[in-house]
Amino acid sequence: MGGSGYAGGEFLRLALNHPHLHVTQVTSERNAGTPVSMVHPNLRGRTNLKFRKAADLDEADIIVLALPHGSAAKKIAEYEARGKIIVDLSADFRLKDPEIYRATYGEDHPTPEKLGEWVYGNPELHREELRGATRIACAGCFATSVILALYPLLKLGVLLPKDIIATGLVGSSAAGASASDSSHHPERAGSLRVYKPVGHRHTAEAQQELPGHFPLHLTAISTPRVRGILTTAHAWIPDGYSDRDVWSAYREVYGAEPFIRIVKVAKGIHRYPDPMLLDGTNYCDIGFEMDQDTGRVVLMSAIDNLVKGTAGHAIQSLNIALDWPETTGLEFAGLHPA
Repeated sequence: MGGSGYAGGEFLRLALNHPHLHVTQVTSERNAGTPVSMVHPNLRGRTNLKFRKAADLDEADIIVLALPHGSAAKKIAEYEARGKIIVDLSADFRLKDPEIYRATYGEDHPTPEKLGEWVYGNPELHREELRGATRIACAGCFATSVILALYPLLKLGVLLPKDIIATGLVGSSAAGASASDSSHHPERAGSLRVYKPVGHRHTAEAQQELPGHFPLHLTAISTPRVRGILTTAHAWIPDGYSDRDVWSAYREVYGAEPFIRIVKVAKGIHRYPDPMLLDGTNYCDIGFEMDQDTGRVVLMSAIDNLVKGTAGHAIQSLNIALDWPETTGLEFAGLHPA
């Protein structure tokens, strides 16, 4: 549903190469009757499907909602009547508390009684809950980069209970652009600019998911790239703690994670996470640097917002829910040089 946007197109790319998924229909009100490859030219030769209107949707085992925020919840009963498993890529079912939803999105949730039925689609935090899940609310992309960087340190008490300030350098597709909107192509994107200095909506879901409920402040800065998020988070560690404690926390929590890589090397040009190396991949690269004199630690995380931040963790969550190998369909290692 809503397959003409960046998120829908990226899910299609991954699903068409997944050995256990068969895409049967793609909807777009504006593009109904148009071949999918006319909007997503990278899918030429991969599918002969044409977009259809939502009213013509047939039943399916899995329905993926790549609709504008606020749309899915208003018609969720219709989708539930047509699909056994529902995966929502929007923000409609991420937050568990209707009051926080109202404060974050400025309106009442259309179906607050359903919020508790959805599993937050962050596999690193909710793997066990995702097993057998039929309602998956995929995490926000900026929230994902923040949560994955901070979670082990907060879970294991490595950080002091002080304000955490995180800044995300984000590609234009993280702002919800359409795949057919030429104003978001890289040649039209322009220079760096702050597009959300305070009050970013992903703050609420990051606070919901992170242990300890420390004060969290997010700022998003738009970059000339289409894909990618590089997040830097500034936090503080107790006296006597060192690099070793940060390393140990990441290893303890993420040691067996297939899509988390700790990037911290002493020399060379690839010493820190770089989203350019992650285009098309489901990896989250995490690095850090400490100021031992002040106790400040700078955490860095890089993702492709359309894959690990959207469609990739949707596929990863589906793999877990349906008891398929977790990495199925997500093995692409990225490109270098990028």
